[in-house]
Amino acid sequence: MSVEEWNRIFQPKINDSYPGHCWKLEFDDSIEGDKPNPGWQQYIRNTSARRGWPSNRVMVVFHMQLLQQEGTVKARRFRQNCKKCHAAPMELGIFSPDNLDILLEKLVEKIRIKCYHEDPAPCNAIMLKCRQPNPPALLEALTPVLKLNSIRPVKNMYSCTNVSTSFILYGILGVDEKAQLLTTYIWLNFEWQNEYISWDPVQCGTDKISLPRSDFWVPDVVINEFMDRNTAPSVPYVYLHHDGYVHDSKPVKVVSSCNLNIYTFPFDIQNCTLTFNSYIHQLMDLKMNLGRPVEDILESSREVMTTTGEWQLLDITYRKEILGSEDGFAIDEIIFNIVVRRRATLYVVNLLIPSCFLITVDLFSFLLPPQSVDRSSFKMTLILGYTVFLLIMNDLLPVTGNTIPLINVFFSLCLALMVASLLETILITNLLCGASNCSPVPCWVRVLVLQFLGCLVGLPLKPKQQSDTEMNAGPVVAEESKADEKPPETEPEKKEPEEKEPEKKVPPEKEPELEDEEALEELKKLGKDLQAIRVQVDQQVTGNQVSEEWIQVGFIIDRLLFALYILFISVSFITIICIWVNSYSR
Repeated sequence: MSVEEWNRIFQPKINDSYPGHCWKLEFDDSIEGDKPNPGWQQYIRNTSARRGWPSNRVMVVFHMQLLQQEGTVKARRFRQNCKKCHAAPMELGIFSPDNLDILLEKLVEKIRIKCYHEDPAPCNAIMLKCRQPNPPALLEALTPVLKLNSIRPVKNMYSCTNVSTSFILYGILGVDEKAQLLTTYIWLNFEWQNEYISWDPVQCGTDKISLPRSDFWVPDVVINEFMDRNTAPSVPYVYLHHDGYVHDSKPVKVVSSCNLNIYTFPFDIQNCTLTFNSYIHQLMDLKMNLGRPVEDILESSREVMTTTGEWQLLDITYRKEILGSEDGFAIDEIIFNIVVRRRATLYVVNLLIPSCFLITVDLFSFLLPPQSVDRSSFKMTLILGYTVFLLIMNDLLPVTGNTIPLINVFFSLCLALMVASLLETILITNLLCGASNCSPVPCWVRVLVLQFLGCLVGLPLKPKQQSDTEMNAGPVVAEESKADEKPPETEPEKKEPEEKEPEKKVPPEKEPELEDEEALEELKKLGKDLQAIRVQVDQQVTGNQVSEEWIQVGFIIDRLLFALYILFISVSFITIICIWVNSYSR
């Protein structure tokens, strides 16, 4: 951010504390830590900046001077090397608005102490006197104040108690998709100020003391998403600092409700919220603040997290909101978003890869010739094995009523394709065995399957070829027709001599004519026999053509389902890889 942005946040804070005084803030890269000029005060702060690597702690040095009612603050942001990449150039950190607000708030406090020489405790706090510099004397001095633990620790009831909230995510214990619950283990920290307490650390011998929580007023801050009791060990003590700040830290096992979206299971990323607010105190009484930068919370959580199970922490963000109602009742709340990602290796190895293997084996079963191999028994065995596989791995699949995971749709489509391939195999087997007894192929099947789909899958309908029987039957039929055109009355006249007078001798001059008549008679009988044979051959050829067309229909359907198999497997693999890459790119 530029110096104008820093002044835009700094000026309202300093003007609220000291109206009429003129302060200016400027950047000066010449100042050095622990070497302020005479008359200048120094404040060094390590804060978090928006960096591209985990080592995002950046040191900022402030030099301050107040002359009469005009003050000057010089700031220097130190560049920092990357802890992982030593060859990387030194870069200047860019502060987020939240971190910059906290940084300048601390700067104003240091100006009050070092330039205006004010006591860090509030002006209306009770300064305790210790008889001796030891804990018993301090506890004796605190006893009258601790009796006021039933009321909010403010002198003026119109004053607001600021509660700083932060936590460290120690572990992600699990996610229940069916019950829509996220179970985490956090170290929760609250800090607020007791305006009745203040002591001199030198006089009392210590700057802080641990006391039972029951001796203090404790803010009624709850987590709205809490769905079960806290089973973490209880911590009965809190720390009380010399300036009146009370630090309360305790472990909490949080079983919180979370709207889980498992459509892309097992490559899903879940965004769950933890909302902290007072249960009964309104905004005018209690205000929620962020205790430490959210970048520090995320980095500390990653460093201390011990559970390396199914879920991986990606990010932690926060936002502030005011929960109001129509009757003017308003509650301040702070919302943390916890983004976690499921580790998908277990599900890829145990679910996706075996399923892809089985569907690939079923795909290559189309290469088996249906004329000589019984493919139906092979496919039925695959379906049985795939069903048993789904029953065994059913416990790994999420159970929820919101949405159907994409992986369930994938398994259902795989099973549907296996069943479809089995039905198609049964159809082809039936056509190969009984196609000769089927009726001719309907016209719409011929157009849709044989002509359109056949060309689409590379099995076009072969053109009809005239058989040799049809080509050679023409002359025989012509001869028979010519013979049939002769007058029928000549036949009885020529047959009477043979039937009635078989013993009568034929004159030698008529013997050639009689031989011609006998040859003609034999040709007529031969023509009738050929005609009968032609009719039978035509029937056989027509039956074979119908059978070939039905078999062609079966082969086209087989090739079409094979192409659909390849398309489905290709699209499935590409979709799975894209979802996986998109999940791990975040």
